[in-house]
Amino acid sequence: MLIQQQPLTDFVSKLFQASGATEVIADEVAAHLVLANLKGHDSHGVGMIPSYVYNIAQKLLDPTTTGEVIVDKGAVILYDAKTGFGQVAGRLAMDLAIGRARSTGVVCLGVRNAHHLGRIGTYGEHAAAAGLGSTSFVNVVGHEPQVSPFGGRDRRMTTNPFCATLPRRDAPPVVLDMATSAIALGKVRVAHKKGEPVPDGVLVDHEGRPTNNASVMYEEPFGALGPFGGHKGYGLAVMCELLGGGLAGHWTAQPKHPRSSQIINNMLSFVFDPDLFGGGEQFDDEMTAMIDYLHSTTPAVGTDKVRIPGEPERESEQARRDNGIPIDSNSWQGIVTSAYKVGLTASDIPS
Repeated sequence: MLIQQQPLTDFVSKLFQASGATEVIADEVAAHLVLANLKGHDSHGVGMIPSYVYNIAQKLLDPTTTGEVIVDKGAVILYDAKTGFGQVAGRLAMDLAIGRARSTGVVCLGVRNAHHLGRIGTYGEHAAAAGLGSTSFVNVVGHEPQVSPFGGRDRRMTTNPFCATLPRRDAPPVVLDMATSAIALGKVRVAHKKGEPVPDGVLVDHEGRPTNNASVMYEEPFGALGPFGGHKGYGLAVMCELLGGGLAGHWTAQPKHPRSSQIINNMLSFVFDPDLFGGGEQFDDEMTAMIDYLHSTTPAVGTDKVRIPGEPERESEQARRDNGIPIDSNSWQGIVTSAYKVGLTASDIPS
């Protein structure tokens, strides 16, 4: 089905209000999830609703808290989300880092115990809109690992996102936002719901053999996601685990910590002011020249043009704002079932 942005956002907000969130919190979470769908990242969009509703019911997600600052040492801020909606805690923490970077030039921000921060690029774009650059290392805990280390077949980590953003004066920011697994787990979930294969080189079965069957992540005997880029992606995933999880969160995927159906993100971000590096205008000019040089590349066969990080998401956003957001029938049924569970009726559900 196709659904327009505003009716979908209104419905999702109403659903989370029925789950116990305030209108302000529900509106922000809904807007964040729908924006992920607009950007083409359906894995981090409204398809997450059944997991959120289940975790609220299991008291693994507190829909009422916004968290609090637990360390404030000038250029170092640590924010404890207290298992509240990560979309709210993450934005509040980034707001603090943005404000502080105005005076300190750089801020090291830690966010811990956040229930699913959602699309990490959202926080980088938030910093970029304020004229600041950022780099974020994130780990994912609270449930069983899903990703095998390079050279192994057993699950030891999860998708561990990495994000870097750079502001531009008269153009959209450069936004690199990616899972360190071959693809995001949510993309495997979407393929499983649709009954579609995943690309080559993404999954292995329980014996470590390559497979395109997404069901190995959801049906026994379980397989595993692999890291992107072999040992290089694996190395970056380890750094996300140790910096986001170990340093900021004191919670890595190692087995002494609890595992249930919870989705917890810990994040370590560096937020900085490019103007302090000898002139923001010169930096912007250099970026523009380099980006123009990249764009001037002759497209390879089967490719319409060369893009920089962030451009595919902006193209998707424009198309989906114009034409509607596609949601597969299995994902939509899960969302509708969750809506009924929290007390909404058929009249509350867009069609």
